[in-house]
Amino acid sequence: MQTNTTSTDRPRAWSVRPAVGFLHPLEVLKDQELDPAEKREILAAWASDASAVEHRPSQRWLLGTPGPVPLSEVLSALSRLDRDTFA
Repeated sequence: MQTNTTSTDRPRAWSVRPAVGFLHPLEVLKDQELDPAEKREILAAWASDASAVEHRPSQRWLLGTPGPVPLSEVLSALSRLDRDTFA
């Protein structure tokens, strides 16, 4: 398990609960403590088929989030991250 630290030296175990505290993919983009690679890791896990809601393939529910969100919103956040990172 990979552990990352933040500016307050709190360890974060991304591979266990990568989205704890995030209600929506755009909140991942706004988190100032995450670098682009960490944001991509969280959003990619959220977009993954492993996070698909049974019988609702257009919804994703990532461990640590309170409920499902549309896959289109996760992909939009990933696209925005790419634009911001490579602009």
